[in-house]
Amino acid sequence: MKQLTGWKLILAGVCATFVFVPLPARAQSKPLTVEQIVARVNNSIITMSDYQKAMDQLPEEVQQDCQGCLQEKIQTELKDRQKNLLRDMIDQQLLIEKAKDMDINVETDLVKRLDEVRKENNLATLDDLEKAVEGSGLNWDDYKTRLRNDLLQQKVIQQEVGSRMDIPTDDVKKYYEAHKQEFVRPEEVDLSDILLSTDGKSPEEIAAVRTRADDIHNRVTKGEDFAEIAKRYSQGPTAQQGGELGVYERGQLDPQIEAAVFKMDKGQITDVVQTKAGFDILKVNAHYDAGLQPLDKVEGEISNRLYQQKMEPALRQYLAQLREESYVTVAAGYTDTAAVPGGTAIQEVAPTPDAGDKKKGKKKVPLPKING
Repeated sequence: MKQLTGWKLILAGVCATFVFVPLPARAQSKPLTVEQIVARVNNSIITMSDYQKAMDQLPEEVQQDCQGCLQEKIQTELKDRQKNLLRDMIDQQLLIEKAKDMDINVETDLVKRLDEVRKENNLATLDDLEKAVEGSGLNWDDYKTRLRNDLLQQKVIQQEVGSRMDIPTDDVKKYYEAHKQEFVRPEEVDLSDILLSTDGKSPEEIAAVRTRADDIHNRVTKGEDFAEIAKRYSQGPTAQQGGELGVYERGQLDPQIEAAVFKMDKGQITDVVQTKAGFDILKVNAHYDAGLQPLDKVEGEISNRLYQQKMEPALRQYLAQLREESYVTVAAGYTDTAAVPGGTAIQEVAPTPDAGDKKKGKKKVPLPKING
């Protein structure tokens, strides 16, 4: 998820307050479990167990998202998420239903994402990933549904909100003039990398890796997308991020790599460089001279910052529109902090035969590393 920068949707989960309703005498082997409904979103429902499980998981989620934060900041963030939890669960369901209305299909993206998770966990096949997921206590189909729902939401946000965002050139210039001190830097390079490892290989195998590295180098220098090639072939730790390494000053890189990249300009690609780890091909995404960076070198960075600033209010406005077009009701005692005027409350929830067919809100959390 690169997910749209600058916005994170907090979503829901699953756990338990039950009402037990006896079955007719002849069939009374087990009580029928019917849950209290906290909210209805069109034909879907959010139950008390959904809401409570999501609430229970918030402290861990905040700790993950705010690593290194002071305890005061963590507590402030936790209270804010608790206050907006039901809003965020409703947001998730609205986006998923909108994706279905738009006939968005993410099955190809789902397969790619599962393969990324497989690689991140050093598993040989998707069958191994399924076994690892099941072994961690998660249901495989539920795991895929969580991923699928996440991708559906991203697609809707990208198409309905992100694609309509406009960052005028004048806004970029104004931001630069007002924040020049933020762009005073030492000489730095922003790099991406394709690494083919030679660890543990024989001289003959190393020669074969070199041949493959030369072939990949030829492809990227002729115009093939560097990030896509990195995702497919790199054996480096940032392969699934398109090989993006980050920004480096002099003295922070392997001497062979430093000698190559600091004499290059933005967009240039090194020759194949042999290091202790293997054969590297590096792309200079940006080269910043020491001192105040000129506008043309940081305008992309500024545009991204402004995009992030505009995304949250634009998304909230879009979600308000979805609420107006949808049937959203909330049980008494619960608050949707983004409710539109004229919204109604659920006055009473009676057991119904279709209670077991409810749709549960799913929690969007960082998918766990599966220990293979």
